[in-house]
Amino acid sequence: MTAPLVDKRLLGIEEELRRRGSAHTPMALLSRGVVGVSGRTLVVNLPGSPGGVRDGLTLLDELLDHLLDQIGGGGHD
Repeated sequence: MTAPLVDKRLLGIEEELRRRGSAHTPMALLSRGVVGVSGRTLVVNLPGSPGGVRDGLTLLDELLDHLLDQIGGGGHD
């Protein structure tokens, strides 16, 4: 339901969420989570399990500053 609402999907982040989750359970590879940008808003579907959310938030913690900078028009100085 989310995919049609985002302007640009961030497939690499979607893949990394599944990869990190699969280190704990192979079921993570079945995730249909979508990550993307809608306008100037970052949209992230995290898995339904507490562990999946924890993994997802850990990844976002690593990327969020740069992601928000890029969405806001920042460059690669």
